[in-house]
Amino acid sequence: MYPKELVAPMKADLTQVGFEDLLTAADVDIALTQTPGTVFLVFNSVCGCAAGAARPALKTAVKSSTKVPNKLVTVFAGVDKEAVDRAREYTLPYPPSSPSMALFKDGKLVHFVERHQIEGNTAETISNHLTKVFEHYC
Repeated sequence: MYPKELVAPMKADLTQVGFEDLLTAADVDIALTQTPGTVFLVFNSVCGCAAGAARPALKTAVKSSTKVPNKLVTVFAGVDKEAVDRAREYTLPYPPSSPSMALFKDGKLVHFVERHQIEGNTAETISNHLTKVFEHYC
């Protein structure tokens, strides 16, 4: 488990642009099952690809897309274990990885971006991909 003071700025990177930080299994259940429309879930992480590509891409996509999910939520791997474990149940059959991203529509997983799709890609490439996903599903 990472110290909370270490990850606070990494969490704030997303909460400052509208992501809700989910801390418990109940938070995850409510967000993913009781939100009509689309919910975008991000598994945040301390790794370099989260800082260099994933979070910048997320911020750009959310700010620049003409269509965005109804709800933006995040869980932090290595910190909020209960929330992360529950969120990973909703993203099966995809294996656990972070960072990663999942889009749900009316409670069903419709798109998933795995860590290997983030690593080695630029923030711009990931943002463009997310914008297309948002346009299609939202």
